[in-house]
Amino acid sequence: MSATSSASTTDDEWEWRSTWPQRAWTLAGSAAILSSLLTCARLVVAASGEGLLAAAMAAFAGYSLADLATGVYHWSIDNYGDATSPLFGAQIVAFRDHHLRPSAITRLEPCNSLHVLAAAVAVALPATGAALSATGWSAAAHAFACAFAACAMLSVQFHAWAHERPSRLPPGVAALQAAGVLVSRSQHAGHHRPPHSNNYCTVSGMWNPVLDGCKVFHAMEKVIYLATGVRPRSWETKI
Repeated sequence: MSATSSASTTDDEWEWRSTWPQRAWTLAGSAAILSSLLTCARLVVAASGEGLLAAAMAAFAGYSLADLATGVYHWSIDNYGDATSPLFGAQIVAFRDHHLRPSAITRLEPCNSLHVLAAAVAVALPATGAALSATGWSAAAHAFACAFAACAMLSVQFHAWAHERPSRLPPGVAALQAAGVLVSRSQHAGHHRPPHSNNYCTVSGMWNPVLDGCKVFHAMEKVIYLATGVRPRSWETKI
């Protein structure tokens, strides 16, 4: 980068860019997912294709569970804790800022937003895969772990795409959103209407109708309030 271009870059613009450590963690997480996928494929091939259907079903289960997990995590971060909370303080601040500037997430370079979950995947997935291999689990178990990890890691990007203008989405992403494979802009828009108390899931959103229709999170909030006296932020007028 030239001195001129560097000088013209504002501090706010630098905030959205990926750093080399962020890129490294994202690469490490991606490598862990690829390695897990290859292990699954090797086991299917070694079994002459037997277990392929079970592996596919397990991968779908991992994808489904990842959607549910993002909803539970999103709900908890949106409603409880503050900047001083151990481990999650920065995430809580970022999520609250996101409700004030929803479209800002589309300006983040991918590794800037993916690196935290990618680091967790880079550490946890190889260890999980090694444990599964050591205990003789089938390809289906590896497929489940791989799909869950991949969808959890990429959920931040899926979330960003749900805020992107349709004209700026890659055609493949737009098609996946239209098919319900990825959470869509129209579905996620409901979350950004105060008090931000629904549509928390950000992989496919398949769990949103169930969780919202059965008022699962509202029931959990009541239990927490009765047990601790802590009110969720969704009970207020804004987050």
